[in-house]
Amino acid sequence: MPKTKFQSVIFTILMAFTMVYGMICYNIALNMGGMSNEVFLKAFHELIIMWPVAFILEFFVVEKLSQKLAFRIVTPGKDRPIFIILAISAMIVCLMCPMMSLVATILFKHPGTELIAVWLETTVFNFPMALCLQIFFVGPFIRLIFRTIFKKQLAQQPCIEP
Repeated sequence: MPKTKFQSVIFTILMAFTMVYGMICYNIALNMGGMSNEVFLKAFHELIIMWPVAFILEFFVVEKLSQKLAFRIVTPGKDRPIFIILAISAMIVCLMCPMMSLVATILFKHPGTELIAVWLETTVFNFPMALCLQIFFVGPFIRLIFRTIFKKQLAQQPCIEP
């Protein structure tokens, strides 16, 4: 959807912030045994660490790799745009969820000698929520915000995607 590097940076910043905040709230609620207003405030403490990590991973590693994997399933120009968006979004979750779960496990769960087991458990708990957030809520919401911010530029510029 972004057509320039600047737009790509802005899109990734917005998407990483929203996904990370949502996933942190989810994990804190799991740890507390349920949702409360306190969860929303507690999430900001972890967000300071996890947001930059997510941005760096997404922008420099996952973005291109997720497109390559998605384009094994769908073909740009041939398949409908919604299928391309869904394929890329699903691949991003498939790549980001284990990576971010590993970072969260190391930083916040203090797994000791059970690193692999705690990481796999964290990934399994996080994956369904991450996929639902990305496909049904955060993805559409951030694309709407992005289209609103860059409405004029998106209409004028050629696409940088392959």
